[in-house]
Amino acid sequence: MLVVSLSYYPLVYLPTVAALRRLDPSLEEVGASLGHRPAQIFTRIVLPAISPAVLGGSLLVGLHLLAEYGALQLLNYPTLTTAIMQQYGAAFNGPAATLLAAVLVVFCLVLLGLEVLLRGRRRHSRVGAGANRPAPRIVLGRRRPAVVALLVGTAALSLGVPLLSLTRWLVRGSSTALDLPALTSAATTTVGLAAAGGLLATAAALPVAWLAIRHRGWLTTLVERSTYTTSAMPGIVVALALVTVSIRGVPSLYQTMPVLLVGYAILFLPRALVGVRSTLELAPPVLEDVARSLGCSAAGAGARVTLPLIAPGLAASVALVSLAVSTELTATLLLSPIGTTTLSTQFWSDASSVAYGAAAPYALVLILLSIPATWLLGQVTLGPATSGGTR
Repeated sequence: MLVVSLSYYPLVYLPTVAALRRLDPSLEEVGASLGHRPAQIFTRIVLPAISPAVLGGSLLVGLHLLAEYGALQLLNYPTLTTAIMQQYGAAFNGPAATLLAAVLVVFCLVLLGLEVLLRGRRRHSRVGAGANRPAPRIVLGRRRPAVVALLVGTAALSLGVPLLSLTRWLVRGSSTALDLPALTSAATTTVGLAAAGGLLATAAALPVAWLAIRHRGWLTTLVERSTYTTSAMPGIVVALALVTVSIRGVPSLYQTMPVLLVGYAILFLPRALVGVRSTLELAPPVLEDVARSLGCSAAGAGARVTLPLIAPGLAASVALVSLAVSTELTATLLLSPIGTTTLSTQFWSDASSVAYGAAAPYALVLILLSIPATWLLGQVTLGPATSGGTR
């Protein structure tokens, strides 16, 4: 539980922080002036405003845990996903693996239903600019040591322990070796795939989020909800489906980069969709109506009015998907062209052979390459607060 929580909590943390920083602090002040206590202000004002981000991030965590393989396999913790991999890899029992994947889809539908019930049909956008000022600082007083200890402990466990372990592998590992050409090739391939996969998934998520927000209805909700089912399935299930389609449909596409990128887009579309939707929900549709009344076409209003408003969400989606693509394993192994090596596949190969010293450089480079995407997410979600809707 500690490993998976530290791995996935940014999926809830980042969109929630972004939503909190867009929340007008005057709303809480009005609640306090009406006699509400801090707990009531949080539950009645703050929590409903940030609920799309919290629920979307929580949904992603639940779906990804249904399909998690690498960490659980290394920890020797059996799940439906590890059983599916065993059926495909060891027993070559396709029907049994398909049945287990169908169970995962059922669990996915349960999570989606719960998220829909909790989200409701409340709209969260507004036209007013609100108070363009940062939220006031709260003096922690006696709680300061406990809060600081919690933050330092989280950082130490999530980043300090892995870095310490990798350094120990490099120093003491008997298999430690630095193949610079192979490392450079794997890093270059990883960066290219991460960027292309992030852009493709975000581009695919934009029209889905637009339909779900601007044209609410049972059909658009069904379309949006259906995109989440792939997150509950292991990458091997999606990869084998694409292998079957490419071999039977267009054999020349088998084990090519386009098929691999399509696989990434299918697997990580929910990540992109949550980021795009949480931002699009805060963009008032009335602004597009005003732009059209001034002579803009529908496409022009979207490009000149809405797109600048949701640009931070698009950037965050690209960054989130890029980070996910850089660490993806099973689909990459099955769909990538022969001879293609990424940092994650090479790390998995060396770690599975208990060559931890040889695997450490690939993990360290993967951490270094994640810094630009992490910086971008920080600029989008942790940058200067612009409270209260849109101008």
